[in-house]
Amino acid sequence: MPVGQVAGLGNYGLCGTRHSVGMVVLDRLARQLAVADGWRVDRRCCADVALATAHGLELVLLKPRRFMNLNGLSVASAAEIYNLGPEDIYLVHDDLDKALGKVAIKLGGSARGHNGVQSCISALHSSEMTRLRIGIGRPEGAVTVSSYVLAPFSTGEQEKLEQVLAQAVTCLLEHIQSRAPVGDRG
Repeated sequence: MPVGQVAGLGNYGLCGTRHSVGMVVLDRLARQLAVADGWRVDRRCCADVALATAHGLELVLLKPRRFMNLNGLSVASAAEIYNLGPEDIYLVHDDLDKALGKVAIKLGGSARGHNGVQSCISALHSSEMTRLRIGIGRPEGAVTVSSYVLAPFSTGEQEKLEQVLAQAVTCLLEHIQSRAPVGDRG
């Protein structure tokens, strides 16, 4: 039975946009954990799901098949199916307040204006989930936040993105390893 869930937040079908970078990280994580071919549609939680093992811990990798502001419904349904609590869940999402290239783990707390995170907090009735925040920076000039997050990464950003994805997966796996029982840290 899985002991953790890693959810890549985003707008399903809008891959490649800044707002869906969490799903891109999940794809990269699945490749690194050799389960990239293991994604399957789980209608019970309206998500793409893959089961993986990292540092001896079985994980549910999840990409909701919903819009960002409803991602929490998929995350909460999967948590119920796999008998996981909010403390067992990682949310991987974009962060306007961090520059592109910055990645950080945050333990619980408010949504800070992120609709996907707020959806998860509402659906799980908790803010205890661990967050992996992927910096996307803020829009410049007259560009609105919604236009910015729903746009694809620029060519210059794409060049940085590969390094950001690798850094994000490493950060996530190191944090998961730190939570593994001592005998399972391989």
